[in-house]
Amino acid sequence: MTTQPDYYDVLRVRPSASQQEISRAYRALMRTHHPDLDGGATGGATVGRDLSRAELLQIMQAYSVLRDPARRAAYDRSGTGINAQGAGPVVIPVRNVNRRDEQAGNTIRIMPMRWESGPWT
Repeated sequence: MTTQPDYYDVLRVRPSASQQEISRAYRALMRTHHPDLDGGATGGATVGRDLSRAELLQIMQAYSVLRDPARRAAYDRSGTGINAQGAGPVVIPVRNVNRRDEQAGNTIRIMPMRWESGPWT
């Protein structure tokens, strides 16, 4: 049996935190754990990369529950980390993106956009 982590501990907020505090904590943690940013770089270590990916998924899972007032209330009522239906945690689909050091197949390169000046600026 796996134990579900406390979502408030994952986001490092108090259970009485406001929606704004939860959003700020989520953004701060994403800046430090995201693989595309410097805080998420692990120097190519596979074990570190897997650990960081697991932490990133926990942060995303916690935020997906705590950002929605209805899901947060159900989570608070349960007290065990199981959602209201009792089916366990909700799985969030995550798209894996190729890293720069890996071969990318057919990719679309996005270039900076030049905005025109006009009366709307």
